[in-house]
Amino acid sequence: MDEQTRVDVAEPRFENGQFLLIAGLGGKFTQATTEGIPELWEQFLPHLGKIPGQQSEVTYGVCCNADGKGGFEYVAGVQIDKLDDLPEKYRWIEIQPQQYAVFEHKGPLAQLPATFQYIWNTWLPQSGREAADAPEFERYSEDFNPRLNTGKLEIWLPLKA
Repeated sequence: MDEQTRVDVAEPRFENGQFLLIAGLGGKFTQATTEGIPELWEQFLPHLGKIPGQQSEVTYGVCCNADGKGGFEYVAGVQIDKLDDLPEKYRWIEIQPQQYAVFEHKGPLAQLPATFQYIWNTWLPQSGREAADAPEFERYSEDFNPRLNTGKLEIWLPLKA
């Protein structure tokens, strides 16, 4: 393994996730185009605090709607309490209650792809568990600041029961 791709990922905790309604900006991506995700976040950040029904400053990066050919949708968003007043420019996704393995990402955002590779290519095969066909998401704490590398970033991997 190349030294640059090594990551230090602690064992996950297991959580029963709650229902979430997430709204934000979305885009279609593949593994080859994920470098476009930070740009989606840059477009989304000015919307923080202005989304109708926004619950908090906690943000979510939701991977969903895989097409079976390597493509998926990614939504950079926040939790909202209702869809009633949501403008059409926002994409929304429902996340149903589910069991998750929750990993904390340590280090800069540039290392996030290596953390995902570890989870999918090392931890999951060795765990004896299977990923569920449900949205996987990143949860960024209210005080998350990628430039200062402060706050908490968790990766919530849905598991089959």
